[in-house]
Amino acid sequence: MYGFVKVCAATPEIRVADVQFNKNSIIGCIAASRGAQVIVFPELSLSGYTCGDLFNQSALIESVESALGDICRATAGNRALIFVGAPVKNGDRLYNCAVAVSDGKILGVVPKTNLPNYGEFYERRHFTSAPSVNGTVKLCGETVDFGTDIIFRTAEDSRVCVAAEICEDLWVPDSPSVRHAKAGATIIVNLSCSDETAGKAEYRRSLVRMQSSKLVCAYVYADAGEGESTTDMAFAGHDIICECGKLVAESNLFENCTIAADIDIEKLSNERTRLAGTFFERANAAAYKFITFSLAEGGEVTRKFSKTPFIPADDGRLRERTELILSIQSAGLKKRLEHTKARTAVIGVSGGLDSALALLVTARAFRQLKRPMSDIIAVTMPGFGTTGKTFGNALKLIDCIGATSKTVDITESVLTHFKDIGHDSNVTDVTYENAQARMRTLILMDIANETGGLVIGTGDLSELALGWATYNGDHMSMYGVNCSVPKTLVKHLVAYEAKRAGGDICRVLEDILNTEISPELLPPDKSGNIAQKTEDLVGPYILHDFFLYYVVRCGFTPDKVRYLACRAFEDLFDEDVIDKWLKNFYRRFFSQQFKRSCVPDGVKVGSVSLSPRGDWRMPSDACASLWLDMLDD
Repeated sequence: MYGFVKVCAATPEIRVADVQFNKNSIIGCIAASRGAQVIVFPELSLSGYTCGDLFNQSALIESVESALGDICRATAGNRALIFVGAPVKNGDRLYNCAVAVSDGKILGVVPKTNLPNYGEFYERRHFTSAPSVNGTVKLCGETVDFGTDIIFRTAEDSRVCVAAEICEDLWVPDSPSVRHAKAGATIIVNLSCSDETAGKAEYRRSLVRMQSSKLVCAYVYADAGEGESTTDMAFAGHDIICECGKLVAESNLFENCTIAADIDIEKLSNERTRLAGTFFERANAAAYKFITFSLAEGGEVTRKFSKTPFIPADDGRLRERTELILSIQSAGLKKRLEHTKARTAVIGVSGGLDSALALLVTARAFRQLKRPMSDIIAVTMPGFGTTGKTFGNALKLIDCIGATSKTVDITESVLTHFKDIGHDSNVTDVTYENAQARMRTLILMDIANETGGLVIGTGDLSELALGWATYNGDHMSMYGVNCSVPKTLVKHLVAYEAKRAGGDICRVLEDILNTEISPELLPPDKSGNIAQKTEDLVGPYILHDFFLYYVVRCGFTPDKVRYLACRAFEDLFDEDVIDKWLKNFYRRFFSQQFKRSCVPDGVKVGSVSLSPRGDWRMPSDACASLWLDMLDD
């Protein structure tokens, strides 16, 4: 459903060389994994990895083949793709193999390529490395495909392509999984028996994550655990599932269990399409055998989806990410100020979040340049909608930073402009609002000219996505420091700087964080409070940032974006609210592209950017009807 595939990594209890016990344990795990579509067991799990010279015993090898037949019979009617680790004899040679079984049949056998023969490992004593070309093997009375270059592809969805490698294959420089991924495999499974030593779990986890990241795939790693011989080694059953560099499931060490995850095949496929120019370069899919099977229906999707995909859930990572983003923003501005030899930086400070962040970033850049804060000219421009709270906070923040404060009341200038163009000042329409925004930009630009400076833009990524900016008003600047920072992240950046600074600056920033988001272009209410609330007009930013991530970064269809939003926000918004604002997002995103086609320079800080010179190239007159029709359907 919606491109999700449920995968499992299982570590059953085994006994060394007790093939019947191991077979029953594996069959039990398969039966318990209802709804799983891909199930992976550890390396040599039917016999046990630590059999040593017992691998030379015909009784063991024949028992394994018999047990494979029993597993086939036990899985008849079960269309999950199951990988069992087993020693398999082909001709006079013995191979360490992943045997793929589905619906009562052996689909293919993948032998291990890289046999470790160092330290505690001596696999070459018993096994032969995989042949260089595919062939066949007679197993359980059937002739089946045998080789490393095999991809198992579903009849229902050609994007679901599964390939296997075994333990050491991952740890070498030229892993088979690299070939598999370039040939089209989106899910790589690894049947492993990796002994546990101090520090190895962290290295193993990093290795699996990085492999899934650089191969743009899901990586399912099933590790041997309790039951293997402890004569010289201990095994912890460290099962890991990663998707495109993200750890999505992991077992506890020394606890035999089964872990499961819902893999987003559509996301992987879309990302590969985006990277196709380099990802598929020199791919050799022609050498591969594609074996088609019918995939089981997946169980209920249990994967959790963050309400804030731009923000790490872990506090430690969030602090690290926040500091990095602020450093990127300030580094970009520092370079621009140096290159243009600007004497000042001019910022319109409103007492709102975006201008607060822009001022904080500018202060960082000036500290790096060892320039006095007084060269930052912070301009407050009260107008018809300015409240005492925001005006006061703007002045306090400027004072805390130590910037040069300048106040220009725009009321009379705008009223004069209304007279010039014949606009009734009692009509609070779009002209009423935008004339103020353009007047403010005019003032900032002229002050910058007067002081030999640059106007620093304050608009954020969410506003760019929705077109929530006055064309040639706050839409325009000489460098936009917030242009790739979504609104939900702006709050965290400001909160981080507040906590880091402490004192008076912390108090004023906390008050700004607790202020309603507003352009303040309409008069306040009778109590002097903000009457024009942005999120009442365009929708909650927490929703729009969620939509933005999955529409732009992932390229998902509207129905999938809606499904994910309904899952993520089920405790916050009902489906009618999500539908309303998702439609509004698509309408605005398409209709407002013309504003994004000519935005000022600004540094990219994350995986989503709408710069017309970088990440997002879209015609300004593209139609949204296809996307809106999908939502209506």
